[in-house]
Amino acid sequence: MKFFRRLDLFCRVVDNYGDIGICWRLARQLVREHGLEVTLYVDDLASFRRICPPVAPEVERQQLDGVTVRHWRNQDGVYTPDEVADIVIEFFAVDIPPGYIDAMAQCESRPVWFNLEGLTAEEWVEGCHRLSSMQPRGLTKHFFFPGFTEKTGGLLREAALEQQRLQFAPSPFLAQLGLSPAEMAAAKVSLFCYPHAPVSALFEAWQNGGRPIACLVPEGVAADAVRAFTGGEGGAGSVATRGALTVRVLPFVPQPDYDKLLWACDLNFVRGEDSFVRAQWAGKPFIWHIYPQDENLHHKKLRAFLERYAGALPGLADFSLRWNGAAAHGETENWPELWAGLEREAAAATERAAAWQQQMLGNGDLATNMLSFAATLR
Repeated sequence: MKFFRRLDLFCRVVDNYGDIGICWRLARQLVREHGLEVTLYVDDLASFRRICPPVAPEVERQQLDGVTVRHWRNQDGVYTPDEVADIVIEFFAVDIPPGYIDAMAQCESRPVWFNLEGLTAEEWVEGCHRLSSMQPRGLTKHFFFPGFTEKTGGLLREAALEQQRLQFAPSPFLAQLGLSPAEMAAAKVSLFCYPHAPVSALFEAWQNGGRPIACLVPEGVAADAVRAFTGGEGGAGSVATRGALTVRVLPFVPQPDYDKLLWACDLNFVRGEDSFVRAQWAGKPFIWHIYPQDENLHHKKLRAFLERYAGALPGLADFSLRWNGAAAHGETENWPELWAGLEREAAAATERAAAWQQQMLGNGDLATNMLSFAATLR
């Protein structure tokens, strides 16, 4: 990108792995595919380390995969105009340190300043995407929304991702994770969700079902339900079989291996935003556990996505709503019936996942779209 050389990205971790997961993917892509010098400011290096093991939590500044990572401890600090990048991104409207903003205002050539917002399928996003917001001291901030239409910024996706997926061989990867031949032959489900998901009820339905299922769950996820099922601590390597269900606990894997896990499974339960997007690029059926918000605003976002995605998949839509506690008043949850409805749509859901992926490719990728828009601001 000839207009820009450096980019600073500010990230605060709220949803343990989702925020840093998105920022880390974006930072690496901007370095690898667009040749930018990227500095990632992040406040929680411990969470970062779970998805990127080389991170050293005690180090203030480190170099990882070509990205400069700085521990963003607080809002203090004095910055000079020379330290300000050509493009500055605040992720999810985080407050950039006042000293950094002062330095931005002192720059002879003002940086392009983005507020990169969260992903939603709601229609209002199209009207707010790329809107400018005047700031004190002559600065201007622009809102940039990822999304599912050509009127938004699109979804985060690396250029080589699809080729990597097509070349992926699942059996060696699953064997490396410790799966037995019986587990490999079963329907494979990855499970990543928030603690309030009705996992125990679903386990019971799977256990009493007629189809062998291997559920692969990262360590620490759905911990209470996993401990109850396995009868132990639920640490990585724990495995138990009851009826038709085998639950296997996996170590928390780095991002590239999580992609492989999504590619290797027949159905993926994902949570938040980062794994939600990756499940879409996996081209497999998925169930989204959306990050909870006050006054159930997340239910509105979920319904907006299901309207776009699941119009011909009522079983998937119904299951997704119940999984997120969005059932209509008075309705009861019958998980064997909900699961049966999902299974009946398996073939159609697989076709829909592939078609959706092609539809999303038509919107371009978020990093490229953002840089293209930034170029128009210079």
